[in-house]
Amino acid sequence: MKRFLSLLTLLILLLAACSNAGTSPTSDASTSGQPQHNASTNLAIGKFQEYALPQTNSGLMRPAIDHKGRIWFGEMGHNYLAMFDPRAHKFQQMTPPRGAAGIMGISVAADDTIWFAEQYANYIGHYVPATGQYQTYDLPKLTVPDPSNKNSTLTLPSAPNDTALDAQGNVWFTELNADSIGMLDVHRGQFKYYPLTPTKSVQKLNPYGITVDRHGIVWFTEASSSQIGRLDPATGAIRFFAAQNNHNTLMEITSDAQGNIWATAFDDYLLLKFAPATEQFTAYTAPHATSGSGALYGVLAAQDGAIWVTVTAENVIARLDVATGRFAYYSVPTKDSSPLGIVMGSDHTLWFTEASSDKIGMLQP
Repeated sequence: MKRFLSLLTLLILLLAACSNAGTSPTSDASTSGQPQHNASTNLAIGKFQEYALPQTNSGLMRPAIDHKGRIWFGEMGHNYLAMFDPRAHKFQQMTPPRGAAGIMGISVAADDTIWFAEQYANYIGHYVPATGQYQTYDLPKLTVPDPSNKNSTLTLPSAPNDTALDAQGNVWFTELNADSIGMLDVHRGQFKYYPLTPTKSVQKLNPYGITVDRHGIVWFTEASSSQIGRLDPATGAIRFFAAQNNHNTLMEITSDAQGNIWATAFDDYLLLKFAPATEQFTAYTAPHATSGSGALYGVLAAQDGAIWVTVTAENVIARLDVATGRFAYYSVPTKDSSPLGIVMGSDHTLWFTEASSDKIGMLQP
């Protein structure tokens, strides 16, 4: 179990380091080999509102938004599946069955039911808000040699991390420990697995973020190998794409209306764009006040073509104008809040989780 915690520990340590970063951005060019935009920034003003959770040490993770505008997220600090209703300004916190404080990825289905990945309890969960009922789908556990004792083994969860839904409502997810992509057929209640290595490996690649594009192709990041992966569900074929000289810890991933793939990195303030048609990367370095490691985590492709990211180390919500390569920075009012995941409502309002300040944030640019 200790080996499983390594990537999550890295995430926590980076968030802690980010809380000590400055907030006056400067431009910094990447030294990577792919095409590079020497990004500049504008300090922007928007309307912020922040809503504090009832408890501290909540451990907020990625948010999702339903068709009623309610914000859903996991609280790893208190083992809650939580919801914030902006109309009532109220939180609802629910304890999932057999939960082990491991809710990470979360997705809202077309019927406004909630799908989530419970890493530690090792299942995909389904919650129906109208009835308060849960259904869980258990994942197989892994048996690996104990590095401290050659005569014994360790049992690890496969560690489902991020989730995405396809047009049929099936749940796709990354398995951090199992080096695999999984799919839950929600109509049959059956899993299908896509190993990412010819010989089954454990904790080598750390597949992290996942998204499904407009053509039904599944894209994912690998935190350990710095690669973006492509999975064609029709054939099961998997391809990998590595940005030249990129040694970053890739995190979240999404696709835009043009079919481009965007991924954030937890190092060097890097935002990557991948064009599937040409198989070319473009890198954007978010301006920053400090050198060294810095966290870009959440990423959102808006309908107007803008790309929104959380620049955790700078305590800002940032908007990239793709045409000009310029970032607009919106500083979060709470100092050192560590903005993490981000979503957009139907009215173009942005909602984000604040990992270090136990708040849900709202931004109207």
